[in-house]
Amino acid sequence: MIDRPRYRAAVEPYINMPLVKILAGVRRSGKSTILHMIMDGLERQGVDRARLLHYSFDSLAYADLKSAEEFYRMIAARIANVPGRAYLFLDEVQEMPEWEHVINSLMVDFDVDIYATGSNSRLLASEISTYLTGRYVSIPVYPLSFEEFLDFKRARGATVLSPREELPDFLRRGGFPVTNINDMSDDQAYRIISDIYSSVVLKDIVQKNDIRKPELLERIVRFAFDNAGKTFSAKRIADYLKSQQRELGVETVYNYLSFLEKAFLLYRCSRFDLRGKEILKTQEKFYLVDTALRPALLGSDPLSVAALLENIVYLELKRRGFDVYVGKLGTREIDFVAERQGARLYVQVAREISQTDTEQREYGNLLTLRDGYPKYVLRTDAFSEGAHEGVRSMHVADFLLADDWG
Repeated sequence: MIDRPRYRAAVEPYINMPLVKILAGVRRSGKSTILHMIMDGLERQGVDRARLLHYSFDSLAYADLKSAEEFYRMIAARIANVPGRAYLFLDEVQEMPEWEHVINSLMVDFDVDIYATGSNSRLLASEISTYLTGRYVSIPVYPLSFEEFLDFKRARGATVLSPREELPDFLRRGGFPVTNINDMSDDQAYRIISDIYSSVVLKDIVQKNDIRKPELLERIVRFAFDNAGKTFSAKRIADYLKSQQRELGVETVYNYLSFLEKAFLLYRCSRFDLRGKEILKTQEKFYLVDTALRPALLGSDPLSVAALLENIVYLELKRRGFDVYVGKLGTREIDFVAERQGARLYVQVAREISQTDTEQREYGNLLTLRDGYPKYVLRTDAFSEGAHEGVRSMHVADFLLADDWG
């Protein structure tokens, strides 16, 4: 089990607090392993293993639980036999009926500290707020960051080159832990990633939402993956399907995109009008939860590298707790406007800058901003360091590994 200290650090301040700790993210992103890390940490602190109660609801062992009452009685009976405080770990809890009611009742009835994971954003939505108002903390879980990717490589004894040399491998192979625990070929990794994708689509989207035409969902996924990092609308997808002799209404397309978001396959990045100070509701961008999904499903495409670089920067900003938007400044666009607790960061991502017009676009967009917040142009070419009129230039790999961007 390879440590992921950032997630331990995110959970540890809430241990023994009367809050449900909810870790939510795409399937196979490492949530179960993080639960076991927390359990091991508690045991090292002197908590008897008998007080650590773990359930994995992906198991067929719990397939016969049909009601919240049965779910509650099963866990309550076990907690009742625990001396002192029980620590309850519920893996893929969204599989259980009315789990929010059950967790709320357990917190009321017992001395219990609860941790839960799930693969559907319903764990972060209004249902939780309704039943667990003020009694939960949500911690998003993503596939491996670039730093973790390098850590996993070292842990399995593989040769680790410089971060800049390793970046293309990370871009291509992605961060699903299961494909980074052992050395394997790209083809082997992509087969596993394709299976993860199929499982998410079947379990968390098609079955849960009673989708009658999964082949149309598949077409929408492929369109979204192929256009990751580009602005598009549900209407544009509907028009695309129509050109393929497939009819699907705009509202249905919008719903399908929402399902993909709730299963954590896609992340929506809204546009933010920097002059009007408002979030715009049209022409969003979507980013993949992991860059390896694109080559695994669509095949390799050298033309997609720039978009995938943008994708990994977006995910790193999200990992570090930023709210991320596409910046609109008149007719100009800023790749990312990232905000966190009153701080702001502007980021432009370019694979390389080899022509004057490209340089003017990437730097010029940022130079029009005069508010004093940090500004970055991220590159992968040889001239990726320096600063110009307050705009800092960095290699993408260095940015991903930086401790602070202030």
